Amino acid sequence: MRSRLHNILFWVHVNVLAVLIVLAMYGLARGQASKQAATKTDAAVQQPANYARMDELRRAGVDALYNLDYEGARTHFAEIARLYPDHPAGPQFLAVRLWLKTLNESRRLQSGLYNTESFYKESEEKTDPKVVAQFRDLTRHARLLAEARLKKNPKDVDALYYLGSVQGLRAAFAAAVERSFMTALRTGSDSVDKHREVLKLDPAFHDAGLSVGMYEYIAGSIPAIYKPVAFLLGTRGSKKKGLALIERVVAEGQWSRDEARGILIIFYKRERRYADALKYARELAEKYPRNYLFKLETADALVSQAAVERKAGNQTATAANEREAFAMFDALLRDKASREAAARQLDLIHYQYGEALFVAGQTERAAKEFLAAATVAGAEKNLATVAHLRAAQSLDLAGKRNDALAQYKLVLASPNVYDSHEEAKRGLKEPFKKVGDKAEVEASSGQEVSTTGNEE
Repeated sequence: MRSRLHNILFWVHVNVLAVLIVLAMYGLARGQASKQAATKTDAAVQQPANYARMDELRRAGVDALYNLDYEGARTHFAEIARLYPDHPAGPQFLAVRLWLKTLNESRRLQSGLYNTESFYKESEEKTDPKVVAQFRDLTRHARLLAEARLKKNPKDVDALYYLGSVQGLRAAFAAAVERSFMTALRTGSDSVDKHREVLKLDPAFHDAGLSVGMYEYIAGSIPAIYKPVAFLLGTRGSKKKGLALIERVVAEGQWSRDEARGILIIFYKRERRYADALKYARELAEKYPRNYLFKLETADALVSQAAVERKAGNQTATAANEREAFAMFDALLRDKASREAAARQLDLIHYQYGEALFVAGQTERAAKEFLAAATVAGAEKNLATVAHLRAAQSLDLAGKRNDALAQYKLVLASPNVYDSHEEAKRGLKEPFKKVGDKAEVEASSGQEVSTTGNEE
């Protein structure tokens, strides 16, 4: 029983973290939809004067945030807080901005980084206490403002929506920044409960279906062997229903369509629906050209599809997908505009390029990109450590054992990040062996991968 509970919790950790990046962005999707819902439920619900100005500021702030302009986003959101001091929007948006800026600086805005068991192991990394304190102050302020509105009117859908969203944001921060996974699970569950209540009050409030859909998908994806225990823990859901809810947000939502697309990119990859993931990644990359992360998501979908084609023996399709993916990485590293947009994130671009080459079997080239990620100016120290580890593993596969040993020793000379020291010690004892292609690695990490997405 204890072993199964541990496996369930690990599996949930992996799946929850993979979507938390986009969950926080969901906290930005506010305004007209909730205004309409409030009008339906109670004419006495207090809405801020000049609501159009809030929408305008929010829209500008979200655009800046999606384009990685954190200072521009702060300016717009701070103005919301100034103009509407009794509304939770201002402090909530500012908290989202702080959270995403923190993730970006630590190179954790790429969803694939959360899909391995190593992320959930002990680490020596520390979180800036000033950032934690500022985040908690902002979310506490947003929560208190939302609760004050609900005391005046328990059917204030707008306030309930914000209250659920601030809980989701707290869960995201606890997991991805503070690495407090159980806190994240408890708080995230409360967020979903509140958004379910929103849908009961107003079934046409489609944007509220995003967090509910994510929960349904994650709970419904638990492997069959663990479902009896999960049921006893009160965890149950439907992958089919979850995907349908999120897809409906894309089709009928008012403010959460891009957030829903981002979530579906992640889930479609898990379902091996790489063509669908690629479609939404391309759309977001085109809409937010200064955000290199959507280009990385596009390249990742291409590489994943190439792995499937390779396994099926479709060499032409494999080569075409890999060629396009590699060209995207080269453009990000070469073009002046792309380099300026990526600013200090060249380490992550090199790292993801290395992963793509690794999956393609080009291990010597992969090692070069991993080494570039570890040594480029401004490289984030934790990512640099992991990059040295991946370089060592790539060199092992390329038959360059002595070079690999040197990299393993560099890892051990650095602070332990996730399970880097454990992996490095193993690498010193014996050469690294590849588990399989990308899809196989994903499956072995605890993800239940489906080709249809229709499991209940």
